[in-house]
Amino acid sequence: MEEDSDTTEILPADALSPEQEDPVGSPRCRAPPYSCPFSVTVQPVLFLATFSLALQMPLYTQYLWDRISEDLGYNGTKGGGCNSSAHDQLQKEVEILTAHWNMYINLGGFLVGLFVVILLGSWSDRAGRRLVLIIPSLGLAVQASIYLIVMYLKLPVAWFLLGRICSGLSGDFNAILAGCFAYVADTSDKSSRTFCVAILEACLGLAGMFASIIGGKWRHAQGYISPFWLVLATNLATALYAYLFIPESVTPDPEAKLFSGRHYRAVYDLYTSGGQRGHRVWLWLYTLCFFLVVTVHFGSRELYVLYELSAPLCWDSVLIGYGSAAQHLSYLSSLLGLKALQHCLEDSWVAIIGLASNMIGSVVFSVANTTALMFTGYGLSLLFMTSTPVLRSKLSKLVDPSEQGALFASVACVEGLCSLVASGLFNSLYPATLHIMKGFPFLFGAIVLLIPAGIIGGLKCQEQRMHNRETAVN
Repeated sequence: MEEDSDTTEILPADALSPEQEDPVGSPRCRAPPYSCPFSVTVQPVLFLATFSLALQMPLYTQYLWDRISEDLGYNGTKGGGCNSSAHDQLQKEVEILTAHWNMYINLGGFLVGLFVVILLGSWSDRAGRRLVLIIPSLGLAVQASIYLIVMYLKLPVAWFLLGRICSGLSGDFNAILAGCFAYVADTSDKSSRTFCVAILEACLGLAGMFASIIGGKWRHAQGYISPFWLVLATNLATALYAYLFIPESVTPDPEAKLFSGRHYRAVYDLYTSGGQRGHRVWLWLYTLCFFLVVTVHFGSRELYVLYELSAPLCWDSVLIGYGSAAQHLSYLSSLLGLKALQHCLEDSWVAIIGLASNMIGSVVFSVANTTALMFTGYGLSLLFMTSTPVLRSKLSKLVDPSEQGALFASVACVEGLCSLVASGLFNSLYPATLHIMKGFPFLFGAIVLLIPAGIIGGLKCQEQRMHNRETAVN
């Protein structure tokens, strides 16, 4: 990328003349086969991909629960409730096996995807962003196809691992995240980047909210297979939209190679090369904050369904759908809260407010023994997603425009690592602490979030002191 690329406006492809459309080294967008009639770019891609993921996740966990329950002869949650006394031991065995299979299957997919995301994300700096949106969408479609085969033929649940590995080999959902956020960094300035990132985060929540409501009612009416057909169709539609309507935000290099060690080297250099004013140290610290926050998010999300299925809540699929919808509604409420709070507070303080909302909600979840208390926890967590867009934006502002692809590849890699650690930690912690405190993992997550809150506040105070010194000198 040219040295003056950060001062060059990225124009829509249809504003370029034929002579200007693809000059060597130009950062201007290249036209897709068709123009989208609306003023959107990657937002529909993230919306559709998230919709398919949020539609299948609760159903997938419930399918594991039902299959394992059937194998063990447990029917405590069928026919209108669960018995916390007569079937208590058998229910705990179902919970433990479901949590463990969740962990095994997710670990398999994320271990593979962890390395592929780096390749795809860093490669997109030279090959273009569109391919990084299309390839993982097709991989997720393959995963949905394998899941359908497992359900139709009633194969052992271990076959789900094959689907997760196929998805991981294509970069999985994290590659789509990397491509979308890198695209926004390409096409936004620093002053508006936090809110642009928050819009993408809101797409995550809005899609998840719709999928959760639809999935619970659909599964209750028709079982598991029909919703997974929609998952397959949505992933194929995501790939098709990315190919037909999204203009390139970087000029593709026809000589760019996917399988090259330079992609790993780019991420390595990003975190090890010297930076002005200690920015590389700040990069590490904000990355640590992002890791802790997202790990708690992922770990808690994996346990919500198990927590709600079992005694004393004993929710059915409809209530689980409403619970997931309430959780995903926080993405939209966080976007509105972020926009409102930015008028009177710096981004760092907005992030700390979001972490406080998350911690309070988690404490309530840890002691929730009624439906009303569980939804109270969801209500108190309405601002919990204001922290992640702030952290993504701060990371993006710390690096050069030519490093955005490598940065978001590393962020996607961190997200994959978050899922791996969260799946292993929380799915192991939950069965291990059932006899002590059923909601202990949520309380544990609230305690962990104190660390990023302290780091973000400390860095903001240091930034303010540096600014005051510079002002005094000038």
